[in-house]
Amino acid sequence: MGSEGPTLLLLHGLAGNGAIWRPLLGELRGRWPGKIIVPDLRGHGRSPHGGQYGYGQHAADIADLLDSGERVTVVAHSMGAVVALAAASGWFGVSIGAVLGFGVKIHFTTAEIEKSHSLARLPVRWFDTRREAADRFLRLSGLTGLVSEDAEVIDAGVREENGRWRVAADPGTFSAPGPAFDELFRAAKTRVILACGSEDQMVKVEELRAFDPGAVELQGLGHNFHVQAPGALAEMVNRLLKPAQQT
Repeated sequence: MGSEGPTLLLLHGLAGNGAIWRPLLGELRGRWPGKIIVPDLRGHGRSPHGGQYGYGQHAADIADLLDSGERVTVVAHSMGAVVALAAASGWFGVSIGAVLGFGVKIHFTTAEIEKSHSLARLPVRWFDTRREAADRFLRLSGLTGLVSEDAEVIDAGVREENGRWRVAADPGTFSAPGPAFDELFRAAKTRVILACGSEDQMVKVEELRAFDPGAVELQGLGHNFHVQAPGALAEMVNRLLKPAQQT
């Protein structure tokens, strides 16, 4: 990756980690002109636990990774896309040139919010084997059947302590989901491009087009289409975000 163009920031979704972007990074090798930052959000993967896990806290953490005046393009999945909108508001002192958000849930019912917050209150669940913890991680992240058993995203998604295994993410991270998309979309001071797979069970393209009339639907793909078809996402990054590289 070069250093002449804008920084590309990749933000994963709830229960995931930065290693989920490995397939996309392979597609982008030699094609993105600037540096690429791929963090584990607070409480996920190999990042530390603690503090608050709301969208604003995640955006503040992201701001700490960026240099003042740095040109940044964000590609973000699901919850990560809402974090990207918060960062693009200008409230955190960073300048976001464009956001490509996909698989982002727009509307939450009261029952869905309560269910997520109830998960956040649960104690850590321990397992006797790595495989059991990995299965739990895959279910929480929606990756069951999409990655191999030796995938790096699983290595980063589970943790061993004293001979027992757990999902690496803090249960408290499930306190984040809520009805913030509308407000943060309006607050974002940048170009926002939205997309989803036609088989995504969390959002439909019609919902996205209420905010971005040009929202893209990728046929036959689901919520984690960056894992299913990284080449398709790479083409979107190169084509849809090209204007951001020239700002």
